[in-house]
Amino acid sequence: MQFMANSDPSNLEAILKRIFANRRITRQDQQIMMSNLLAKEGLSEDNIMQINQVFDGLKRGLIRVVD
Repeated sequence: MQFMANSDPSNLEAILKRIFANRRITRQDQQIMMSNLLAKEGLSEDNIMQINQVFDGLKRGLIRVVD
């Protein structure tokens, strides 16, 4: 399955809000975030900070990966 590196910023915002609300992330969400973070085009500093918070939450066990 392929994901667009430059996905819609509003879609990214919705994904981030859902992750923080549910404290869960899907593999697809993770792939979209990684693609956006690596591209860094069109990402605000706030988006980058939120993505980093998600990965920190994953490392600390505060956010679970679900499929």
